[in-house]
Amino acid sequence: MKGIIGKKLGMTSVYDESGVAVPVTVIEAGPCVVVQQKNNEKEGYSAIQLGYEDQKEQRLNKPKNGHFKKAGVSAKRILREIRVDESTEVAIGDVISAGVFEEVKFVDIVATGKGRGFQGVVKRYNFAGGRASHGGGWIRRTGSIGMCEFPGRVFKGKKMPGQMGDKRVTTQNLKVIQVRPEENLILVKGSVPGANGGIVVIKEALKKK
Repeated sequence: MKGIIGKKLGMTSVYDESGVAVPVTVIEAGPCVVVQQKNNEKEGYSAIQLGYEDQKEQRLNKPKNGHFKKAGVSAKRILREIRVDESTEVAIGDVISAGVFEEVKFVDIVATGKGRGFQGVVKRYNFAGGRASHGGGWIRRTGSIGMCEFPGRVFKGKKMPGQMGDKRVTTQNLKVIQVRPEENLILVKGSVPGANGGIVVIKEALKKK
């Protein structure tokens, strides 16, 4: 499994081989340094921990600074884990760049979606609302949420107004349009969750090879 930490820069369009404009999201991928290795014997699973973007040591607490000093790497602002096979040949201190995705056709991207605040059911769940005429007494409200006599309560998971967005979102099977290792850029077709400047994790697609 190939993976890297990156930053969403924004959207643009590029032309493919046939001259068709393709909408793409530009992601600054890496460079990332391997901070820790995890194996089945000690942690019960195989993974690597990647660090992204340098950070001043005085802005981190002592345990984090000790973690980076033990690995012999400079302090990083972002840490993320990538699951890998035990046979993966990688060592602490190795630098991973966008070039590892040159042969990859599809990727999965994990990010935090944009926060939308407290929203009603029409915006949050695309409810139709009530009728606007002929005796309709409400327009953008939820409507009935349960029965009075039996079961006499509101079921768990009922779609109701509440906090919308600002959650971890995984978008699968995004096509890789271009990889520019010299600029640490990956261009993927379509949109990516989150705001411009947000941190994303790019992984080789799990379901589509």
